Amino acid sequence: MLRVAEDDITKDDATEGLTTVITVRLAEPQFEGQTKEVLGTSAATRIVSAVVARELKAFLTSTKRDDKAQARAVMEKVVAAARTRVAARQHKDAQRRKTALETSSLPAKLADCRSDDVDRSELFIVEGDSALGTAKVARNSEFQALLPIRGKILNVQKASVSDMLKNAECAAIIQVIGAGSGRTFDIDQARYGKIVLLADADVDGAHIRTLLLTLFQRYMRPMVEAGRVFSAVPPLHRIELTSPRKGQDKYIYTYSDSELRNTLLELQRKGQRWKEPVQRYKGLGEMDADQLAETTLDPRRRTLRRINVGNLDASERVFDLLMGNDVAPRKEFIVDSAALLDRSRIDA
Repeated sequence: MLRVAEDDITKDDATEGLTTVITVRLAEPQFEGQTKEVLGTSAATRIVSAVVARELKAFLTSTKRDDKAQARAVMEKVVAAARTRVAARQHKDAQRRKTALETSSLPAKLADCRSDDVDRSELFIVEGDSALGTAKVARNSEFQALLPIRGKILNVQKASVSDMLKNAECAAIIQVIGAGSGRTFDIDQARYGKIVLLADADVDGAHIRTLLLTLFQRYMRPMVEAGRVFSAVPPLHRIELTSPRKGQDKYIYTYSDSELRNTLLELQRKGQRWKEPVQRYKGLGEMDADQLAETTLDPRRRTLRRINVGNLDASERVFDLLMGNDVAPRKEFIVDSAALLDRSRIDA
């Protein structure tokens, strides 16, 4: 039912989708307007209003089991209509923001870039304040902007439009990109050519990327379909060679445990030594600015994973399965897939 803090119900909420058939027999009916769509006889209006009010009140307050269930369904439908109306109004208010030259309402935490060339500019959505500090030093502020998010954003697959817009992190992302959301999303208004998700290379980082992709999939899908959403691929390990050979980098980065094992075997075969233990990055905040720039931010050396939608219906089903409200199919999927898991990939 409607909560205390929510807007009051209006007449339109109650009558939305309502079709009523009333038969009134009058000797000399009077109508409003030439189309004769509204009966204007005041005596009939009072009688009909009184009868409808009495019977409707009796129906809504009935203690019979069937009547109570039907009355609750009617009231829930009215409440849903009210919430949809409020959400649509909020959605319209937040769907479009002016450019940075027209307003200063962009989030204070945004570290924007100087370039106004959309095709060249990049927005990095960064996990955590610790990584933000390093990324600010590592980035090229000419065309790379940074927007930090705190922890895990709202799972919009389970939430309503109004709840999504009330969430500070979701609202900030939509506002900064500047192209609206949902059916009103206009990709031509996007302020950045690339959106890059920059999260830790661990389980929590993967969950944060999934939550962000759920937001883009549901409310900013044209960005995904246009191939403008990417996931950064930060390294997991750094090998420091004790005596690098001429032309060889002192540091070697690897991006998976299997790549690390193969690299160490290759170095051992070549008779090269490295400093023990091999550094294992637990998060982006552990990296120095030059390391983050070299491995993750510099377009000349970084690796980005482009997010795309090969099959729209299949992707919708996967998002609904993994992020939706229905728990039973998700549990069944996890149980059935457990045998297929490569245990060596678990970050223990």
